[in-house]
Amino acid sequence: MDKFPLLLDGVPSGELTAEREALYTWFTARCPLPAEEGALWCAWAVGDRGELRLGVLEPQGEGGGPGMIRRRFSRQMTEPLGRVLRGEARPAGQREPERWENAAAPERLFRAAWLRQRLRGVQPGLTRKTGDGVRELALPYDAKKPFPLTALFCFARVRSIGEGRWAVFRFDSGEHPVF
Repeated sequence: MDKFPLLLDGVPSGELTAEREALYTWFTARCPLPAEEGALWCAWAVGDRGELRLGVLEPQGEGGGPGMIRRRFSRQMTEPLGRVLRGEARPAGQREPERWENAAAPERLFRAAWLRQRLRGVQPGLTRKTGDGVRELALPYDAKKPFPLTALFCFARVRSIGEGRWAVFRFDSGEHPVF
């Protein structure tokens, strides 16, 4: 049995366990739930290559209490996760897992000369298109190094993706930065 921290709002608050059983993996998630009336929370397994929604955490005991779920998934469902890193509890309405692609030469993703010029020579990153047509570009972030794509630093959101920290920039269909 493997054990991982389960994060709630980015803070370790519970535990995710994973037990392999032949072609299946059992996931058990436990954590205290916020005292928001009527709110539903889902447990997620987060890996270095993807995420898997485990399901709604069910309150245990009278008047709420810690939430728990235990579910079994096939190897076909768990392989896209890669190596499991942690669990997360998220509001039930949160969007589906993120699908990022490698961007070896980020400047090739754009037509705008000003953007291509600023991205030339930038480290490989990650990219994806969202449902609303926005392109997101994630560039590696290290607080001890110069900020990536410095000219647009105020449009970036620094966040975790997989095991790393990334500066994520959003661009509309006209390749203009989006907050």
